[in-house]
Amino acid sequence: MTMPIPPIRDRVIVVTGASGGIGAALAREAGRRGAKVVVAARREAELEEVAVSIGDDALAVPTDVTERASVDALYDAAIARFGRIDVWVNNAGRGITRSLEELADGDVTDMIRDNVLSALYGMQAVLPHLRERGDGQIINVSSLLSRTPFATFRSAYCAAKAALNSLTESLRLELRKTAPGIVVTCVLPGPVATDFGANALGGGVDSRALPGAQSAEEVGTVIADAIEHGHEDVYTRPEHAGRVRDYLAALHGGTIGRENPR
Repeated sequence: MTMPIPPIRDRVIVVTGASGGIGAALAREAGRRGAKVVVAARREAELEEVAVSIGDDALAVPTDVTERASVDALYDAAIARFGRIDVWVNNAGRGITRSLEELADGDVTDMIRDNVLSALYGMQAVLPHLRERGDGQIINVSSLLSRTPFATFRSAYCAAKAALNSLTESLRLELRKTAPGIVVTCVLPGPVATDFGANALGGGVDSRALPGAQSAEEVGTVIADAIEHGHEDVYTRPEHAGRVRDYLAALHGGTIGRENPR
């Protein structure tokens, strides 16, 4: 039996990577819809600016999501302020600009730490609380590149996000049997006009210069809608799902590498 999804108003939402980009946009949109928002990131000044822009129902918690103790402290701070957590969004992450042949051991370790372990710590911090209540939502922000890895210079990032997808899907299947009131959501944005590219390990093309890049605000609205409606697999533009279907069809048809899908 599917549990009804409560409206976003007055729900307590934790968002990591919220000092800018998608995280900040989502936090502001959730606040606009009446949610209580806990924003987390390492950049304290920028994080405070986001919280101030939301209002009194926002809490800024400086957090390094690559450290389990810091994520646990984020959980404690959210509970201390609001008494509960309804939605936890693992949005923090980082890219890389190196081909597979150029990758060093540390590059792969960094991608797993920043994109997989950071989300794992968040999931493990909030899960006992959600299980005890029997409801809530965990959202992991992945990437379209985890399913259509055409940006080969981001090979280790694509692999890390694919690992995040697998963890997300495994948790979803487990909770369907043991805690069906908890929704587990995977969000797959394509190019987004943020400083993601400029901040990638090894530098790279500024994502804001990519043709057709979505605004962070557009993606934030899509994620807020996924909270409102309890969606599980979320492409931030409808055509992204078609691109994945075309890629898989070409892959199974043996044309990848000779003839790219549309």
